[in-house]
Amino acid sequence: MEIKILDMIQNLHTTVGDHFFIGITKLGDAGIIWIFLTILLLILPKMRKYGLAMLVGLCIDVIVCNGLLKNLVARTRPCDVNTAIQLLISHPTDYSFPSGHTAASFTAVAALYFSGDKKIWKAAIVLGILIAFSRMYLYVHYPTDILGGALIGIFSGFVGAKIVCYIMKKRKMKQII
Repeated sequence: MEIKILDMIQNLHTTVGDHFFIGITKLGDAGIIWIFLTILLLILPKMRKYGLAMLVGLCIDVIVCNGLLKNLVARTRPCDVNTAIQLLISHPTDYSFPSGHTAASFTAVAALYFSGDKKIWKAAIVLGILIAFSRMYLYVHYPTDILGGALIGIFSGFVGAKIVCYIMKKRKMKQII
């Protein structure tokens, strides 16, 4: 069933779409766009809380997604199952489930949202959804890899935000005493 969904997505390919989604997926390679945003927010004093939430969330995500689940599940990628599809990007070397690109994207979005950001998370979710879809468009992830990555990302971002909010609340209490 999932291969059928991916095969239907292959009917959407155009030259412009191919270039667009290759570029979009590259933004998610190694979480680079989210790492860059985290650093930027950490530099800006008024935005530091959001940067810290993203940093903690992304660390949790790397451990859970790339360190544990990918190796435990060890799911073969769709491009290894249906070798008739010519990849537009380099063949990924790790396992398919969950999507690391998606997990990092949704970690960033959730960390921003749950730590109280009012604006940035809205742009981040659009980019996160595009990155997630690009992984199916490029035939390197199944839809359930994307769903799993999104759920892990939301969890990681939520936990990251809650840890940072808890620590900041404790620090303020110590300053009062």
